[in-house]
Amino acid sequence: MQPLNLITTTHRSSTLPNTDTQTRSSQITHTTMPSTGILVRICAVLVCLVAVPRAPAVVHGATASGLPRIPSNASLALAHCPSRCGDVKISYPFGIGQGCFRRGFELTCDNTTSPPRLLLGNSTIQMTAISRYDGGNTARASPFGFNITMNRGMDTYIKTWETPAKGVMLRGNYLYVVGCNVDLYVFRYNTTILFGACTSTCVYSRETMKDSDVEGYCRGNNGCCSIWLRQGLQSFWLKLVRHDGAGAETDEVLPTVKVILSEYYNFYTNDLYSSWVNSSNLEDVYLQTVITDQPSCESGRLNKDSYACNNESNCEDRVYGGYSCFCPNYRHGNPYVANGCMEAYNPRPRGTCTRSCGNITIPFPFGIEEGCFANEIFRLNQTSSNVIILDRPPYAQYRVTDISLDGFLAVSNMLNDTGSNNMERLVHTATVYYIMDLTDDIFDFSQEEIKINWVVANLTCEQARLSDATYACVSNNSYCLDVKLGYLCRCSNGFQGNPYLQNSCTDIDECAIPNKCNGTCHNFEGGFNCTRCSHGKVYDPTKYKCVMSAKQHNLIIGIAIGVACGLGSISLAVSAIVLTSKWKKGIQRRIRREYFKKNQGLLLEQLISNENTTNKMKIFSLEELEEATNNFDATRVLGCGGHGTVYKGILSDQCVVAIKKSKIVEQTEIDQFINEVAILSQIIHRNVVKLFGCCLEDEVPLLVYEFISNGTLCDLLHKDTTTKCLLSWDDRIRIAMEAAGALAYLHSAAEIPIFHRDVKSSNILLDDNFTAKVSDFGASRSLSIDETHVVTIVQGTFGYLDPEYYHTGELTEKSDVYSFGVILVELLTTKKPIFINNLGVKENLSHFFIEGLQEGALMEIMDSRIMEEADQEEINDIASLTEACLRSKGGQRPTMKEVEMRLQFLRSKMLRKAQNLPRNDEDIEPLLGPNSGNLHARTNAAHMTSQGVSGYSLEHEFESSIYLPR
Repeated sequence: MQPLNLITTTHRSSTLPNTDTQTRSSQITHTTMPSTGILVRICAVLVCLVAVPRAPAVVHGATASGLPRIPSNASLALAHCPSRCGDVKISYPFGIGQGCFRRGFELTCDNTTSPPRLLLGNSTIQMTAISRYDGGNTARASPFGFNITMNRGMDTYIKTWETPAKGVMLRGNYLYVVGCNVDLYVFRYNTTILFGACTSTCVYSRETMKDSDVEGYCRGNNGCCSIWLRQGLQSFWLKLVRHDGAGAETDEVLPTVKVILSEYYNFYTNDLYSSWVNSSNLEDVYLQTVITDQPSCESGRLNKDSYACNNESNCEDRVYGGYSCFCPNYRHGNPYVANGCMEAYNPRPRGTCTRSCGNITIPFPFGIEEGCFANEIFRLNQTSSNVIILDRPPYAQYRVTDISLDGFLAVSNMLNDTGSNNMERLVHTATVYYIMDLTDDIFDFSQEEIKINWVVANLTCEQARLSDATYACVSNNSYCLDVKLGYLCRCSNGFQGNPYLQNSCTDIDECAIPNKCNGTCHNFEGGFNCTRCSHGKVYDPTKYKCVMSAKQHNLIIGIAIGVACGLGSISLAVSAIVLTSKWKKGIQRRIRREYFKKNQGLLLEQLISNENTTNKMKIFSLEELEEATNNFDATRVLGCGGHGTVYKGILSDQCVVAIKKSKIVEQTEIDQFINEVAILSQIIHRNVVKLFGCCLEDEVPLLVYEFISNGTLCDLLHKDTTTKCLLSWDDRIRIAMEAAGALAYLHSAAEIPIFHRDVKSSNILLDDNFTAKVSDFGASRSLSIDETHVVTIVQGTFGYLDPEYYHTGELTEKSDVYSFGVILVELLTTKKPIFINNLGVKENLSHFFIEGLQEGALMEIMDSRIMEEADQEEINDIASLTEACLRSKGGQRPTMKEVEMRLQFLRSKMLRKAQNLPRNDEDIEPLLGPNSGNLHARTNAAHMTSQGVSGYSLEHEFESSIYLPR
């Protein structure tokens, strides 16, 4: 691989620059990227380079707008369009050369290398694969990145990147930074909208860095961190900040920082000390294609001349503009060319074909060699060990043990083939899509033998007969049979053979079948007759066989009647028992259906089946939950909340869950149950309790959550007041930061803003690792993006209730901030929200804390363990944040995002102090101090020194992530 020159733009600033103005005035330096492995082509495209504008390609007639009409495969072939470059096959809309690609999908074939390389546009990005399963809607490229040599002190480096082909965007990849003491920030192009951030530090010595326990993946403290680019991106700009560590005068300071874009990077510490990274540790970049000449499918259809999808395909909008095309019913094909989704069928195989392998017969339409199968659907592969393989890329691979023309294959899943003859990897994998009826049993890989049904095509017999060239039932004496997924061919009665081959259904000689005729047998085409039956039998010409005489027949009838009477009596008794049982079960089913309707079951089904729902949930039967909880035994009760009782349950798959049984007395309680399901169906966050599903068949509805083993934060702080709280100072800050992150996600990062409305320590659960999980959304409210508050009936828990919300009834995101402030006071003082003071009088904890803070008695009210572990600066910081959260006016309180970032910043300082690293936050003022002068400068400073916000690297983290509003 040839070295690539890069352009690096350097800024010495701690604030986010305006990319347009500062790039023009930047100092430009050059570095050289070293060569790496065989496959990885590290490209210098994460720089301020934009692909050179090109004239739009025109494919066989263009519209007035310059966009191509839909071509056909034949027209592309006639235009001599290359179909391959090196090892990569090319499918339209991608193409090489004038007239062979749609605008935005131009490729270049570099024939100077061996094998040739397929490049994206005129860039150096090497394409490694273009999907043939969905018409090229996905593609792969070699990972790319660059080196930066950074100076001592605080240096800021700005880079921009824009895709060299407008029809391609990044999605589902990671941006990695390898180096010591580096902060990385990624923003949307030409905006200050933060997409993600991370911090890479080196807290180990050079010797311990080589231990296996710090290798394998980027953790942030082992010299490597990453940002997940989950959303589709066509351009972005990044900011890289370097601050020297404790070993500034030793060889532990690594001046070279590596930035890598890859779907996955398996980190090894040798990469820190090498000129580049090991290419075997990188996965290809995942690319998604999108038609960008129109913003949506609807507008694309209005411009028929430039519409990219063919007549059979479906259209799907992309989130950030544009659309993509797909063949219907998940069929393989190319939706971007005329008739690209149609499936051909060749009823005439070539003369010489392999029709057996071992003891397996391979009848047409199946085959192994080219020309021996009807189409790619029926292609099989033969390994060197004479095993027949059925491929269903990209999903599974099966070993075929029998092929039946009655419409099924007997196969075994190769994932379970662990014998001595392990299957070697196929040299050639058929890229076909099989039209098969995959029943649920097909996925039960614990069974050695499974059955896969197949059909000729997804057509009815009537539809198939319309095309003589592709009709499969070509043999004489054959007929077409409609089945569930399409049609099959069968030989007529009295004939046998292969109905898919001409003249292959031949007459069955019934007379050659033993015991078919006890007399004289007369065979004819399609049937036979028999005479001269043996003693006691007579020939029945209507049935074409010998039958018993009348005497024997009457004797048998008498015996049969006697036996039938006895069996009838037994059957009546059994039937009565069965009917009674069914009657009782029917009554029970009707009762459960009534409960289902009463519990808003239809509404819940719509919520669960909604395509926009983040968590796909399951509706459990009552029997499953009764078995899981031992009929809701009292010994299984985990706790009782304001909205129901929680039981510990063990499902049939041995999964331990928490089952919440609501206390339904009025319709409002049912509404709160529906509300909790609606809220949790939108939420997926590591610090929010996961909802597995619900049950609606009981008088009270039930919710099934993940089981959280270590109880609640309230129990840990207050359950046993005679012993010292086990939570360390660092654990308290971490738990507060995790809970704040979950609430900030609900307020600003979720699809619909959500106010919890009942934030308290008993609703913060702790798992095995004491990670915080926010729970109990029965009282939560969601609102549209343009709403800032909602007027509701006041609901919450005394001691945590926002006084402004209590007096006005207006619920805002600041109401949750106040309740969270009370939790912070609990963590600082280990006292309950309403507690008995030294005089034996009930007192409000938040008022007690504010009064102590104002009187300068903060240290007297703090928990003794905090006084032992925390220093004065840390206590002052958290006290200042708590006071801000507890302000009486909601407008003066910070947002949950500000609270989360302040806690992150505080914990980052604590970690740095514990690691004996120098601080770079001398210029940072308190984010939430009483004198909040230059908010913009303080916000940027807090952001630049935090541990990164990769957990919120979403589109919804709009400018509030940079310029946090008060």
